[in-house]
Amino acid sequence: MDLVGFAAPLCLYALTLLLHLAIPTPWIDGYVRDDDGAPLRYRCNGMLVLIAVATIQGLAANAGVIAWDFWWQHRVGVLAGVVTIGLVFTLVVVLTAPSQGGALLRELFLGRRENPRVLGGRVDVKMFLYLAGAVLLQLNLQSFFAHHVLLRGGTAVPGAALHLAAFSFFVLDYLFFERVHLYTYDLFAERVGFKLGWGCLAFYPSFYAVGLWAVADCGGGTTPPGGLVLAMAAFVAGWCLARGANLQKYLFKLDPNHRFLGLFEPVALEQGDRRLLCSGFWGLSRHINYLGEILMASALALALSWPPDWAAQTSAHGWFAAFGPWLYPLYYVVLLVPRERDDHRRCAAKYGPLWEAYCRRVRWRIVPGIY
Repeated sequence: MDLVGFAAPLCLYALTLLLHLAIPTPWIDGYVRDDDGAPLRYRCNGMLVLIAVATIQGLAANAGVIAWDFWWQHRVGVLAGVVTIGLVFTLVVVLTAPSQGGALLRELFLGRRENPRVLGGRVDVKMFLYLAGAVLLQLNLQSFFAHHVLLRGGTAVPGAALHLAAFSFFVLDYLFFERVHLYTYDLFAERVGFKLGWGCLAFYPSFYAVGLWAVADCGGGTTPPGGLVLAMAAFVAGWCLARGANLQKYLFKLDPNHRFLGLFEPVALEQGDRRLLCSGFWGLSRHINYLGEILMASALALALSWPPDWAAQTSAHGWFAAFGPWLYPLYYVVLLVPRERDDHRRCAAKYGPLWEAYCRRVRWRIVPGIY
C-alpha cells in the first residue's frame, strides 16, 4: 500500500479548506434562497486558492521536498485515497441527515441535504467540493505532464503541451467565474450524496486527467500541426458556447433587460413573474452550453490523438494511449444527454404551458439542427 499517496489527497483537501477560509473574499448572493426567501451567500475565492496551492507545490518541488511528478509517482495510491475519502464523505453527509422518504440506496446516491453549509455559512459544501476537485485535478494535470517532460529529457509533445494549457485554462476559467456557477443546475437542483460528493472528490480530479494519464509514459513522436490547429479551434468554439451561454443566463437572471455583450437583445417568454430566455445563445438550442462542454472535451482528446510511440508500449498500454483520451468526451455525452432529459421534465413540471411555448420556439435540445 502506497501510504504516502493514500494520505496525500486528504492533506491537500485540508490545505484547500484552510486557504479557502483564510483568503479574504467578498460575499456573493446566489440563486438559491433560504426558508425566509433571502438568497444564500457564498465566498468565491477558488482561483486564489488554486494559485496559492500550485505556488506552494512549486516551491516545494523546486526545493527538492517533493518530486515535480509527485502525483504521477503516487497516482495509484492517490486514486485509492480519493475513492475512500469520497465514500466516507458520502456516508457521513447522508446518514447524518433525516431521510426524505426514499429508498436508502437512492438517497445515498442522490443525497438528502440540499444546501449543507458549515462554519456559520463560511463554507458551502457544494462549492467546496467543486473547489477541492478542481485543485487536485490541476495538480494531477501538471504532475502527469511533468512526468512526460522528464521522460523525454526536458521536451514535450506539442499536443500534450496544448492539452495541459487548454485544460488549465478550463480549470482557471471555472474558478474565475465561480459566481456564475451559483446559477447552474448542480447548485440549485441537486442534493449532496455519492453523485456530487464522491464525484467531486474522487471522479472529477482523477478521471478528468485520463488523457494525460494515458499518454504521459509514452516517449518520442510529435503532433501534426493541423491536428493542433483543429484541436485549438474546437476548444475555443466550445468555450465560447459554454461560457457565453452560462454568462448570458447569469446576467439575465440579475437583470432581465441586460443586453449581453452589447449585441444580444434579451428576448424572453413570460408568464407572471416567470421568464424563459430565448435569444442569443439560448435561441440556438435549449442547452447550447452542453454542446460547448462536449466540444471542449473533444478538443482536449484530439490534442492527444497522436500520442508518441504507441507501438513501443505493451499492447494494453498502446490501446490505452490510443483511446484513453476519448473516454473524457464520451463521459460528457453519457452525462449531459440524460441530464438534458431530466432538466426537461423538471422545467415542464415547473413552467407548464410556458415551457411548452419555449420548446416550440427553441426546437433543438442540444445540437442546433441535429438534436
